[in-house]
Amino acid sequence: VANSLVDAGYKVGDAIAVVLPMTALSVPIYLGIIAAGCVVVSIADSFAPAEIASRLRIAGAKMVFTYDCQIRSGKKLPLYARVAESSDLPAVVLYAGDTLEVDLREQDRCWQEFLAPRDQFTPVEAFGQETINILFSSGTTGEPKAIPWNHLTPLKCAIDGYVHQDIQPGQACVWPTNLGWMMGPWLIFASLINRATIGLFEDVPRGAKFGRFIQDAGVNMLGVVPTLVKSWRSSGEMEAFDWSQIQVFSSTGESSNVEDMIYLSKLAGGRPIIEYCGGTEIGGGYVSSSLLEPNYPAAFNTPAIGLDFVLVDDEGQLSNEGEVFLIPPSIGLSQRLINRDHDAEYYQGVPEAAGIQKLRRHGDYFRRVEGGRYVAGGRADDTMNLGGIKISSVEIERVLNQTPGVRETAAVAISVDGGPTKLVVFVVADSESATAGESSLSQAANKSIDVGDSGKLIHSNRLIDVMSAMNAKLKQQLNPLFQIHEIKIVSALPRTISGKIVRRSLR
Repeated sequence: VANSLVDAGYKVGDAIAVVLPMTALSVPIYLGIIAAGCVVVSIADSFAPAEIASRLRIAGAKMVFTYDCQIRSGKKLPLYARVAESSDLPAVVLYAGDTLEVDLREQDRCWQEFLAPRDQFTPVEAFGQETINILFSSGTTGEPKAIPWNHLTPLKCAIDGYVHQDIQPGQACVWPTNLGWMMGPWLIFASLINRATIGLFEDVPRGAKFGRFIQDAGVNMLGVVPTLVKSWRSSGEMEAFDWSQIQVFSSTGESSNVEDMIYLSKLAGGRPIIEYCGGTEIGGGYVSSSLLEPNYPAAFNTPAIGLDFVLVDDEGQLSNEGEVFLIPPSIGLSQRLINRDHDAEYYQGVPEAAGIQKLRRHGDYFRRVEGGRYVAGGRADDTMNLGGIKISSVEIERVLNQTPGVRETAAVAISVDGGPTKLVVFVVADSESATAGESSLSQAANKSIDVGDSGKLIHSNRLIDVMSAMNAKLKQQLNPLFQIHEIKIVSALPRTISGKIVRRSLR
């Protein structure tokens, strides 16, 4: 891959995008870009064309790797078509089946034509602070934050993997993920630097095929997102397999449900589950668990190695419950943002709680409970985490506000009984939107519609239409994985004196 990039004329420092699922070819593509001294631009393969386009533009990408399509549960889903719609950049196109499924544009090349025959390459030397990867994480404005990883970030991934997930040489590690999410690069570095093997299941990790893969591959460390565990518990399909070789589970991406985590532990005979929470701008975790301490379902038992944090309440005082502020420095922490003021994002206006200077804002909300354990309480700012993908409420609202009959919206994520976060949308209706003979949304103020709960349907046809329209917009313009759990019609949104929506009240 590195030889091919050089042959194609790409230079050290050029940004090369990957819009790829996590496959056995995606990993050498990722590493080859870095070896050539170029910069990986990580974009989730589930994004709509407009979102792909904005990330290509922000990162200044010169070309893109992608697949013709993705095969999921036997269905072929177009990928190249979305990439081609998003940009005129040249693309190298791999194919998921036996042959290429699409006609390429003049500037594009198929994988076999692109790949150079030489398999020896001396990696480009670079300073530690030079960028290797640009990843995206939504902040509280419409444009996603572009976060550079440098040559030190892989060390953070590897240290966390060794100390917290106990990744050892010769082990097999599986974590269903994506190169567009930080856990994709994390898995590459945490596994390979620790001399472990990466296991990749190139399909939806839900059914019996995945369970058999984990069994037959002799997987020792299995990473999950809580939504996945919930589906396994509901179907019961994983109970048919021998997962006794698993030494440890790890969970990240969203809040865990206690009962689901107990169920997961039992699938491997009571193995511990390492809860792991961090961020793209951290390069790994800031709070986790360790096998050296008692393991509690859906709880963390230690700050991640190499850094510490405090909880600060609304009065700016240290507390057992409040917003998370990191205590720098730490390896892995971002030093700059490509399209934002890094200092303003993480340091300006931060309280000097209990005399601790230079705290770093993170934005999560946590509680410290009995025994020194920590329990996640969601986001303290306007960013939410849906199915492991960070997205700002502003990005979602920008799309939903286009819905006919809607004046404005407020999107929040809630966790029911400590489970995965669900998207709830508060809607202020346009009182002039109803046509003759049709009930307006404003007549349903302070009422709600809940998916799957017909007992809550108010002006049902009108509300169902609105929810369908909103979900369609999310699918088309943001991500098909985003799904509204509930909409609530209100006469007005709660706001501060300065006009900022009080999202904590809505949650």
